[in-house]
Amino acid sequence: MSYMRGASLNNKLEIRKLSFSYNSNKDEQLKDINLDIKDGECCVIIGESGCGKSTLTRVINGLIPNFYEGNLDGEVFIDGKSIRNLKSWEIAKLVGNVFQDPRSQFFANEVNGEIAFGPENLGYKRDEIIRRVNESTEKMNIDKLLNNRIYNLSYGIRQKVAICSARAIEPSIYVFDEPSANLDLQSIYKFSKLVMDLKKEGKTIVIVEHRLFYLKGIADRYLLIQNGSLINSYKAEEFEKISSKDLNALGLRSINLNDIVVDDHKDHKVKEKEIISDNSFDFEVKNISKKYKNNFVLKDVSLKFDSNETIALVGINGTGKSTLGKIYSGIQNQTDGEIKINGLKANKKMRLSKVWYIPQDLDSQLFGEDLMDELLTGLKNREDYITKAEELLKKVGLFDIRDKHPATLSGGQKQRLVLCVAMLRETPFIILDEPTSGLDFRSMDKVGRLIKEEQKKGTKFLIISHDIEFIAKTCDRLVKLENGIITEDFYIDNIGQLLRAMEAK
Repeated sequence: MSYMRGASLNNKLEIRKLSFSYNSNKDEQLKDINLDIKDGECCVIIGESGCGKSTLTRVINGLIPNFYEGNLDGEVFIDGKSIRNLKSWEIAKLVGNVFQDPRSQFFANEVNGEIAFGPENLGYKRDEIIRRVNESTEKMNIDKLLNNRIYNLSYGIRQKVAICSARAIEPSIYVFDEPSANLDLQSIYKFSKLVMDLKKEGKTIVIVEHRLFYLKGIADRYLLIQNGSLINSYKAEEFEKISSKDLNALGLRSINLNDIVVDDHKDHKVKEKEIISDNSFDFEVKNISKKYKNNFVLKDVSLKFDSNETIALVGINGTGKSTLGKIYSGIQNQTDGEIKINGLKANKKMRLSKVWYIPQDLDSQLFGEDLMDELLTGLKNREDYITKAEELLKKVGLFDIRDKHPATLSGGQKQRLVLCVAMLRETPFIILDEPTSGLDFRSMDKVGRLIKEEQKKGTKFLIISHDIEFIAKTCDRLVKLENGIITEDFYIDNIGQLLRAMEAK
């Protein structure tokens, strides 16, 4: 079906009667969407996880129907041209993309090759390619990493590489899907400045995002999607006056960080009499160091849980947080130092049996045919766990889609699923690496409640996170790493204290 483009010459993007469903899903992901985005406008697409936000971006950037098959009705126009009539390379020249999972868009092994990939394929000369690579990496402060291998970098640094790759093409439209998901607070603010710079250059910007605070004063409009339909288009001045309480009621995150309320952590621990199962144990790392070649990633780190408090491990991207989590869990060995469980030195095998580490790379954790199969895979006497598995899925809002294949879930839904896998096994110590990446407020709240329930059963949690809202809601204690060294360790009392620690370089 074909439609005439709108009459306004100021529209960069025009969407007419757009509907779409994936071949594997009978339900429509997008339903009769009509939308105009003006040249130079910054629009933020908001809504709960799985509502169709990412699907809408895939239509805008041509991935639907060129790479994702399904039933597509309606039209999308860029500069008055239907994307149905544009070749994929023509769309790529117009639209720069940063995906929620940066690995899915990488083609090269090294940083400089990845950022140069787009300009090279568009036929630019060598000097022009070098200029674009240098300018984009300086903007994101990764110019010293040009010769590094991408997969040796932290997840947050990879996100910066993806942003630079889009920037190097110098398109007229930028589409960002959860660009802040794995960035530390300082990097989020740098990205915020980058968005502002792009806007000043007259670029059209579409951002799918849950974390909204850094876009205040930059976004022109906020587009609310619910169940695949465009429900509301808010002007920025209208949206930014909405209280955190009212936004949370819509399943949205706070736009004003100072509005965030820290949960009452007066006792700062789960008292022994409150622990309702004998799952508690002592776990301590002493003088841990980790060295790669001649560089220390961790230096003389010591950390002990005082009780069953939930600890937030924070710090800028690349400072050693994930490395410490992997050493805790036995995935990696330390260079120096020792790890003790119940006072006894714990080797790698013992740690692997006691600690469940949930990484940022969730696809490597998914093996089942559907959600229930994912939870039960590897368990003996699977039928004994069915009832509890169903209860866990209900608690995190995934029960109604239990028959879906895990690979078809949104990023936020995958996060909740792998957390349920760990909890079904009643592991005494769980490490979550950026567990709220891709989570809306309601999903974040469900995960937080589930963690607190398990905490009362004696489970210890170490949460590696940049998410201020989640830390304020869930964590009792904050430990900060800087250049592989613990520089702060305190119990969280108020949002000001938390913000100071997270914002400080």
